[in-house]
Amino acid sequence: MAQHTCPRFPAASNIAGCAAIRAIPRAGSRLSLSGSITALATPFTAAGELDLDAWRRLLAQQLQGGTQGIVVAGSTGEAAALTDAEYDTLLNIAAETVAGRIPVLAGTGQMNTAKTIAQTRRAAGNGAQIALVVTPAYVRPTQAGLVAHYRAVADEGGLPVLLYNVPGRTGCDLLPETVAELIAHPRIVGIKEARAEPERMAALLALRSENFAVLSGDDPTACRALLAGADGLVSVGSNALPSAFRRLCDLARQGQRAEAERWEARMQEFFNFLGVEPNPIPVKALLQRLGYGAGLRLPLLPLSAAYRAEADRLAAAGSALEEQSSREAIAA
Repeated sequence: MAQHTCPRFPAASNIAGCAAIRAIPRAGSRLSLSGSITALATPFTAAGELDLDAWRRLLAQQLQGGTQGIVVAGSTGEAAALTDAEYDTLLNIAAETVAGRIPVLAGTGQMNTAKTIAQTRRAAGNGAQIALVVTPAYVRPTQAGLVAHYRAVADEGGLPVLLYNVPGRTGCDLLPETVAELIAHPRIVGIKEARAEPERMAALLALRSENFAVLSGDDPTACRALLAGADGLVSVGSNALPSAFRRLCDLARQGQRAEAERWEARMQEFFNFLGVEPNPIPVKALLQRLGYGAGLRLPLLPLSAAYRAEADRLAAAGSALEEQSSREAIAA
């Protein structure tokens, strides 16, 4: 078993203690970070509490639909709106339900390195296998600061680290040359890249290896990224369409360009809808219509009235698409 020293950062030392941190997988064991991975939404009741029944059913639906990994308490999961106890509960139930069949990732990125380490250690103690660590929002560190931040989290957090770059939300862009400095660390196992430009994905794919996965974090351009060689997709839309996204990922990763692009065209209206208001508002509108949860937490509001008829239509259309994708997968 790997031996860990106590963290350099005092804020991290109050999470269960050094002895509670599990062994960290070494390079070459990136827990099958590939294929269709869902950034799970967090279902709430009409009263605003965690809807744990819906959470369990959503997890079961993901497994049945062929999802190949889940992210708990990322931005799609409204992590900033969760209490520590809620975070623990969601992760514990997810780890218990999944029971090792697919990787369980936890969103642990904070605006400060010590807090990120503490949250990563918390996630490790609650069953997460990989930490999804977004660049620190708002503070806008330098690229050298990002290198120091991620190395410290990988050294002290107790979990393998998946880098996450989404500058449209954070105001901070993790550049490919900075990623190139980080990939030598044995506990930094990949990147989720949400920038959509093909040039950015090409630069990251040049860094891809057996020990470093490159994942798309942008549903509308994921097919292109996968056909270019990306390992997988961390998806928002697969909350509502797990089978369809699994089918899209399988076809693209197998190099079946024509069939993959056919599926992408069929899913285009869903991609468009997921962007009509800030994430996770649209996807939670679809999930509510499918019976998973009843809303969001402020400052997020439910889907605007102008888009509700489209949400009704797409929820019904999505059910039909799920059935077709399951049939095609079985026949393949």
